[in-house]
Amino acid sequence: MGNWTVLDVLAQGLSHLKDYRVEMTELEQKMSDPGVAANAGLLDRVLRKYSMLQERFEAEGGYELEASIDKIASGLQISKSEYGLAFGSLSGGEQTRVMLASQLIVKPDLLLLDEPTNHLDLKRTEWLEEFLHDYAGTCIIISHDRYFLDRVVSKTIELEDGEAFTVHGGYTAFMKEKEERLLQQFADYQEQQKVIKKMKESIKQLEEFGRIGGNEKFFKRAASMRRALERMERVKRPVMERRGAEFDLDPYDRSGRRVVSFEQVEVSFGNQAVLRGASGLVEFGEKIALMGSNGGGKTTLFKVLLGELSPASGSLEWGARVDVGYLAQQEEPGNPQETVLQYFREKAGVEEGEARGILARYLFYGAAVYRSVGQLSGGEWTRLRLALLIHQKPNLLLLDEPTNHLDIPSRESLEHALQGYSGTVLAISHDRYFVNQVSGKVWDLHQGKLQVYHGNYDDFRDKKAQLEASLQSMGLEGGAVLLQKATEQLRTKDKPVQPGNRTNRNQTSTDSVKWLEEEIARLENRIHQLDLWLESEGERHQDTDISLLEQRWNERESLFASRDKLLEEWMEQS
Repeated sequence: MGNWTVLDVLAQGLSHLKDYRVEMTELEQKMSDPGVAANAGLLDRVLRKYSMLQERFEAEGGYELEASIDKIASGLQISKSEYGLAFGSLSGGEQTRVMLASQLIVKPDLLLLDEPTNHLDLKRTEWLEEFLHDYAGTCIIISHDRYFLDRVVSKTIELEDGEAFTVHGGYTAFMKEKEERLLQQFADYQEQQKVIKKMKESIKQLEEFGRIGGNEKFFKRAASMRRALERMERVKRPVMERRGAEFDLDPYDRSGRRVVSFEQVEVSFGNQAVLRGASGLVEFGEKIALMGSNGGGKTTLFKVLLGELSPASGSLEWGARVDVGYLAQQEEPGNPQETVLQYFREKAGVEEGEARGILARYLFYGAAVYRSVGQLSGGEWTRLRLALLIHQKPNLLLLDEPTNHLDIPSRESLEHALQGYSGTVLAISHDRYFVNQVSGKVWDLHQGKLQVYHGNYDDFRDKKAQLEASLQSMGLEGGAVLLQKATEQLRTKDKPVQPGNRTNRNQTSTDSVKWLEEEIARLENRIHQLDLWLESEGERHQDTDISLLEQRWNERESLFASRDKLLEEWMEQS
C-alpha cells in the first residue's frame, strides 16, 4: 500500500468491478471498429462477451460502485476531499477507519471485525451499529464495547479457560445467564463435594472395619467404592469473579468546592477555530463525562486545563488545594527498554518490595515486572500508567479514554473504583457503558461550545433527542445547531409564581413564546441562506469581492448572536 491513496484502499475489494469496466470499455471500442463491425462472426462474439460482462457488472453492483463507496465513507465521516490523500500519511486511527470502511463496502457473506469501535467517535459508532443491524451477511465481532454489543449482536460466545460458552443475546443477556450458570455450577459443585466427602469417609470406615475384623469383604467394598469415586465426573469449581486490576482510589486531600471554572475560552489552530467560547464549571466530587466528535476539541480543552495550551481569549480559574492527575489517551514510553519495575519505581519513588506489591494489584506478577515497557500491549500500558496515577493520589482525575485497550474485568474494576472515589473526575470517553456506570453529568462539546446534561449517557441521549425534537417542531432548519444554548433549559429550575392575575400572565407568556418561535425561525432561515451563499462563493467564485464576503460573514455572526439570545429567552419561558 506504499503508494495507495485513500480511494485505492476503499475500493480494494472491488477491483474486479474496475477490471470489468476496463474490459467493457475495450469491447466497446472494438464494436465501433469498422473492421469488427464488418465481420459478423467476430462482432457476434464480441457482443456476447460484452453482454456477459455487463450482466456480471450490473449484478455485482458495478453501476453503483461510486455510490456504494461514498455511502459507507460518508457514514464513517471520510470526506471525498480525503480520497486523494496518501493512505500512509494518515494517523493510525484514520487508517483503521479507512480499512473498516473498505471491508464494509465489499459486503462479504462473512464479516470479521476486531474491535471495530476503536478510534470511532459516538456518531460514527452509532452509524456502524445501524449498518450492522441491517447487514444481510454474518458478522463475527471481537469487542470490549459492552454498549455496542448490546445493540448489535444476537449471540455471544465467551472463550474462557479453553472452553466456549454461548448465549443468545448481547452482553447484558450474556452476563445475566452467565451469573445464573455460575451459581448453579457452584451449587452442583458444593453438592458433589458433600457426596465425595461422604464416600471418602465410608471408604475409610470400611477399610478400618476390614483391619479390625480381618474381613476381606470390607476391603473389596472399599475398593469398589474407590473405583466409583475415581470414575466420577467432577464438577469444576467455578471462578465466581475473575480477577481484574485493583484500582484503589483514595486521594490524599480534598479540594475546595469549586475545582475549576473557565469562561468563554477560545482556541484556534491557524484559521480553524476549535473552542469557540467554551464555558464550564467543575465542582468537588462530580463525575463528568466529556463527549463529542473526534477532532472536536476535547483533548484541546484538557490541554488548556493542564496549562499546556494558552487560549487566545477567555478566563480559567482553579480552586483551592486541587491536585491534578492526568491519563493521556496516547503516550509513548520515554525509554521503551525500561522494565515495568524500573518505570514504576522511578516515577513513583518507592522501593522494589513496595513497587512489586503495588504492581501485583494491577496484574503485573512475578516475571511480568521485568518485561520492557515497549513490549507491553495497549491494555497493559494503560494499566501501568493508571497504577502510577492512582499511587499519586490526586483529588482531580483528568482521564482521556481510560477504558481504551482494557479488558472487561479491568473496565469493571475501574468503574467500581471511580464510583467510590471521593475526589473529582472529568473523563473523555466514547465508552457509553462506562459513562452510564460512572458519570452524573455529561458535557457535550459541539461546535466549540459545551452543553451540560445532568445524568449518565442514557439520560444525555434521551434529553438531547427530546430537545432536538422540540426545536425541529418549531419548523427550524439545522435543529442540531440550536443545541448550543440548550444547557440552560436543562439546568433551569421552576421559577416561583408571583402573586397576581395568573390567567393574564399565562396568556402573555403564551404570546411571548409564540413570537419568540417565529422570530427564531426567521433568523435561522436567514442564517441558512447566508450559509448557502458563503459556501457557494467560497467554492465556485474565487474572485468574489472580499469586502462583500466579510460583510456577509459579519451579518451571519450578528444573526447568530441575536438568535442565541432569543433562544435563551424561549427556553426560559417554555
